[in-house]
Amino acid sequence: MLSCIDLAKTYAGERGNVAAVDGITIEVQPGEFASIVGRSGSGKSSLLAMIGGLSRPSRGAVNVEDTDIWALTDDRLADFRNRRIGFVYQFASLLPTLRIVDNVALPALLGRRQNAADAYERAVETLDQLGLYDHVDAYPAEISAGEQRRAAIARALINAPALLLADEPTSDLDEETERQIMDGFRKLNRDRGLTLIMVTHNLRLAEQTDRIIRIAGGKLVP
Repeated sequence: MLSCIDLAKTYAGERGNVAAVDGITIEVQPGEFASIVGRSGSGKSSLLAMIGGLSRPSRGAVNVEDTDIWALTDDRLADFRNRRIGFVYQFASLLPTLRIVDNVALPALLGRRQNAADAYERAVETLDQLGLYDHVDAYPAEISAGEQRRAAIARALINAPALLLADEPTSDLDEETERQIMDGFRKLNRDRGLTLIMVTHNLRLAEQTDRIIRIAGGKLVP
């Protein structure tokens, strides 16, 4: 499913270059739920951004489903991301002027791979699966933070991706809502065979995943 080979990301700083990620090689199998754990500044989010095709590596390669994503043109990479990779961020980032169902359908409409009727039908089905059927016509400000996060997960799933990436998806949520989100991730992993990679600083959450990948100083640690 995923192979990262000698990945590195270097940023220019006032005192010289800073290696956020320094030579990481990992593999994630189809249907695996892996977590990436480390302290703030350890390189977790930089690694996830390279895996997801959002930040070009300074060195190394990322292969998703046997596709070397950083060898693609910008247009083909954007298309591949839209079709095969879903993203869930620390904040839901729903568009406030659109209904929940509009927010969820949007990636399918932008990809132009489904007509509007099919995209909205799939959006309603996905929201229903995540317990949000009663809120399809609500606006983001009208639902709770946990419900917004579940809507963001639905949006990430609308194009049936092979890989779901989650960056600190529960960091600002209460314990009960956090449990609901993690239960939802495990259900997606179990029922759909969806491959998930979650960045977290919370070891208790990481221990609920199949494998923990630990990072410190931009490098893998035991």
